[in-house]
Amino acid sequence: MGVTAIPSPGTRLRRVLAAGALGILGAAAVLVSATVPADAAESTLGAAAAQSGRYFGTAIAAGKLGDSAYTTIANREFNMITAENEMKINATEPNQNQFNFTAGDRVYNWAVQNGKRVRGHTLAWHSQQPGWMEAMSGAPLRQAMINHINGVMNHYKGKIYAWDVVNEAFDDGNSGARRNSNLQRTGNDWIEVAFRTARAADPAAKLCYNDYNIDNWSWAKTQAVYNMVRDFKARGVPIDCVGLQSHFNNNSPYNSNYRTTISSFAALGVDVQITELDIVGGSATTYANVVNDCLAVPRCTGITVWGVRDSDSWLGANTTALLFDGNGNKKAAYNSVLNALNAAGPGPTPGPTPTVTPTGGTGTGQVRNTASGRCLDVPNATTTDGTQIQMWDCHTNPNQQWTANSAQELRVYGNKCLDAGGTANGAKVQIYGCHGGNNQKWRRNSDGTIVGVQSGLCLDAVGAGTANGTLIQLYSCHGGNNQKWTYSGT
Repeated sequence: MGVTAIPSPGTRLRRVLAAGALGILGAAAVLVSATVPADAAESTLGAAAAQSGRYFGTAIAAGKLGDSAYTTIANREFNMITAENEMKINATEPNQNQFNFTAGDRVYNWAVQNGKRVRGHTLAWHSQQPGWMEAMSGAPLRQAMINHINGVMNHYKGKIYAWDVVNEAFDDGNSGARRNSNLQRTGNDWIEVAFRTARAADPAAKLCYNDYNIDNWSWAKTQAVYNMVRDFKARGVPIDCVGLQSHFNNNSPYNSNYRTTISSFAALGVDVQITELDIVGGSATTYANVVNDCLAVPRCTGITVWGVRDSDSWLGANTTALLFDGNGNKKAAYNSVLNALNAAGPGPTPGPTPTVTPTGGTGTGQVRNTASGRCLDVPNATTTDGTQIQMWDCHTNPNQQWTANSAQELRVYGNKCLDAGGTANGAKVQIYGCHGGNNQKWRRNSDGTIVGVQSGLCLDAVGAGTANGTLIQLYSCHGGNNQKWTYSGT
């Protein structure tokens, strides 16, 4: 990727990253103040998000609860609260088997006394471990992790909406590997053990895996987390949600495939929560894009920004990464977020997303579009690489006979594969000589969609067309019948 990772916030990072972020920003880090009120049906972020059945939250620091300007904004605007540091391992179990919930309870009590729900953050993490845990390894560390999860979740049992059970377990870069942490060295099953322990400790809480730099669908780290969640769902490991931290900056910028990432995780049958959002420079456009991407996916259930005012940000005030300036004034980004939330208006309660049906066998047959009743067709029965696929009246000729195999390919003529010519909306779907790449692998889902493994986008009849000759492209999945197909081969 060539990306310099910026980890998630914690006290360990404040000393380095504030300065680093300033270097990234340069002159662009000018505070944009907005005085024009948002054209809003609801006047606060939490109320606007609630219209579509979602939440809009923030991270709260116990030490700032005495600041009336801080608490006034937080109480007015947000309906979900995450403790910034107070529920992390070093805060809740500073000495082995001696738990301290004073700071965590202060944040929790403030939240519930003001009618808000609480996300728990975090139970198992390589960072912000107390010294006694850092010194451990092997079986004793594994047992200490289990004891910690039980101790903290039992204290808050029935009170927490969702827990970040495991935080930041994967490496940055192109490897897609697990992070070489002391927890990882206890055995590769440590994440599964953490989730199973958490489910037993509090069956009512949603259990989330949370990480940074898993926002871009094309990155190896994103794919590695996706594969883990898919494996967990297939094997019955209890996982309910994926947290996208979404710390956007020049080294890890917002990408237009963010919506694909959200929808792809959701298609596995988990909720997606944007858990630690901040955007260096505070772009109003980017903030609106993030919100709209979440709103487009029913199982994206809420957004949390990581701090109230710019002066509260872990990145430093001059990065202008949040929705309120240091004086508590609403910024342009605030208005763009509020308008996006209000534009969504009332919506249905998010329901289950169909889970992936594994590609079966070596059957051969037609791929018929639900909207048109026409079939995937290679124009003029050509065998030329790069020929875009179309829809045509169904027949039994070889140019409409597609073989699904265990490699997730859809083959025609025996040696040509259904091939994605890109990863963006509008990329053409074509035939090409089979080579085993992810752009030639497809997931056939129980809702009738066919999704590209590389892009996460759906096989789509251009313009919702139904006529002979309508071309086929990739497009963000939206549930329309022009994206639904039946396969006669299995």
